Amino acid sequence: MLVADRYRLHGCIGRGGMGEVWQATDEVLGRSVAVKLMLAQSTDPSGADRFRLEAQTAARLSHPHVVGVFDFGTWDGKLFLVMELVEGDSLGSTPAHPLVLPAERVAVVAAHAAAGLAAAHRQGVVHRDIKPGNLLMDAEGTVKLADFGIARFVDDPSAGLTTTGQIVGTGLYLAPERALGKPASPASDVYSLGCVLYQLLTGHPPFRADTATALLYQHIDSAPTPPSRLGVVLTPAFEAYLLSLLAKQPEQRPPAQAIADWFGSGAWREYAPRPATAGAMPAPVHAPPAQAAPRTAPHAPARTAPGPAAMPAPRTSGPSSGPTAAVPATGGSRRRAPERSGSSGSTGGALAELSRRRPRKTAAVAGIVAFVVFLFIGMAWLS
Repeated sequence: MLVADRYRLHGCIGRGGMGEVWQATDEVLGRSVAVKLMLAQSTDPSGADRFRLEAQTAARLSHPHVVGVFDFGTWDGKLFLVMELVEGDSLGSTPAHPLVLPAERVAVVAAHAAAGLAAAHRQGVVHRDIKPGNLLMDAEGTVKLADFGIARFVDDPSAGLTTTGQIVGTGLYLAPERALGKPASPASDVYSLGCVLYQLLTGHPPFRADTATALLYQHIDSAPTPPSRLGVVLTPAFEAYLLSLLAKQPEQRPPAQAIADWFGSGAWREYAPRPATAGAMPAPVHAPPAQAAPRTAPHAPARTAPGPAAMPAPRTSGPSSGPTAAVPATGGSRRRAPERSGSSGSTGGALAELSRRRPRKTAAVAGIVAFVVFLFIGMAWLS
């Protein structure tokens, strides 16, 4: 089948509520493309406008981690959209066959998807439907954002194409403020991305419920279970930063560009998270396991440092200024009283008590010596 006398369709590679996606060849330029055909336009009064909005939004973006748009038009009474063909698959899965990735792969997904979101946010575009099915991964492991069908321009609220109070998006990944009926924002996309990353690590979203209402209440009120409690192996820095993406308040979530920079820098491998780009929310630091030699951050809060008995003394690197989570090494089995006390007040008290006891001990020893001397003198005199 030839669409618009140019695009030769070969096979359907995806189907959704608004249309079908076909693998095709652009016979004019001789390249492989993906052609999205809109179907059943009469069932959704705003379907044509949403389809057109997707084309306009994606065409507004040009980024390695956003699926590119090449063409848009009408053919045989149907709207069609010509896009970049991603040779791979989406990150979507089913509850029966969940897709679970190791921390290394999830960190790559986080860095790529966040970079694509940052590009959209810089253009004033909020995706509003970040979910595993809208993240495409090619054969080389590059992740790209797709499906801007319900995207919204921040500077044009009417472009949302929804009625007042209507919630658009997938409930499993819906930000708390959107569950409360508030407008979508870049922070809403960040929360949805956090839900996706959580699912890729654990095999399921952070919140699940039997009804849509119960699910919305969980997004609003419930705290997600840390993945480490579910048996997921990842560093405390990774877990702390991931949970910051799922903060209930939008202003407490890091921006998309900071997320891309943080995961791209490899900071997720550290036991203490390092500050990323300016504006990123600092994540809480958790103590590493006792058997692991931790790598510390230059600006980790000092109050989170484990005691000497919690882990072996680490070798620290980096700037010496500012508090760190490092613990001073103790030679052999010697342990000083101040290190055991854990408090400057109790340490001072112990030293004062010791100074008071020293004169008493000295006097007692002197008395005993004097008694022995007089005893020998008396025995000598009697003899």
